[in-house]
Amino acid sequence: MLKQRTLKSLTRAVGVGLHSGQKVELTLRPAAPNTGIVFRRVDLPQPVDIPVRPSSVSDTRMASTISPGGDPGAPKVQTIEHLMSACAGLGLDNLYVDITADEVPILDGSSAAFVFLLQSAGIELQNAPKRFLKVKKQVEIREGEGARLMWARLEPYHGFKLTFEIDFGHPAVDATGQQVSFDMGSGRYKQEIARARTFGFTKDVEAMRARGLTLGGSMDNAIVIDDYRVLNSDGLRYDDEFAKHKILDAIGDLYVAGAPLLAAYTSFRGGHALNNKLLRKLLADETAFEYVSFEDEARAPAGFAQLAPAW
Repeated sequence: MLKQRTLKSLTRAVGVGLHSGQKVELTLRPAAPNTGIVFRRVDLPQPVDIPVRPSSVSDTRMASTISPGGDPGAPKVQTIEHLMSACAGLGLDNLYVDITADEVPILDGSSAAFVFLLQSAGIELQNAPKRFLKVKKQVEIREGEGARLMWARLEPYHGFKLTFEIDFGHPAVDATGQQVSFDMGSGRYKQEIARARTFGFTKDVEAMRARGLTLGGSMDNAIVIDDYRVLNSDGLRYDDEFAKHKILDAIGDLYVAGAPLLAAYTSFRGGHALNNKLLRKLLADETAFEYVSFEDEARAPAGFAQLAPAW
């Protein structure tokens, strides 16, 4: 049987929120089978649990934000996508995330530090079947036209692969790989995707900070680009780091489904909002998906039965 996974022990991290600039402590704890991933705001007088599911997503501007029932006026947790991406990359099904502020720490701007934390705590198999969300027919979201066109699509596939194409029309970005494909069954999430950092343009920073955003951003946790070039002295971690970060984000956004997808995902210029709309459209059509488990591991997609090796 392909089994569910949680942590063997708890682990902690301290950092700052990318947008809020607030110091925040994160405690990642094991959870029982069928719990899913649950964020818990422990800084409030009465702790508030926010289970991760598509209907919990209450804001997708600049990041994925969740709140109970998707209520934008309720307690929230912002910027969950990098941690969610790491959980997806390691196949973690059940986890409590205690957090002392309203935003997950940005750490180095990628998911690599979260992968390290999770693997340091150890990953434990649980005596319950792992559930997958199997896409049975194509689902697509398209928005805009011409230069503003963006789209995202899910199609049936025995496994989980992603293809993302970016189009920023910027010399520093155009000089890198614009399209990336990655198959989760390769077992190479940690090596090929996890280290890709978030990025931002200096021309946008002043306007964003005036709106109370990116207050915690710096070259320690993002790729910073002026009108012509990358400003970080250490350059890029991957030749196609910009497109790979969009794949990293998409993996995290889609893991909000509450189960790993069996699907092929393709997107052109998409982002957090489009990814969440795509999930909601999928789940609104009962003929488009089904939940499956694998009693016989040999029938599971290649690579999904193996535990990721220690860091």
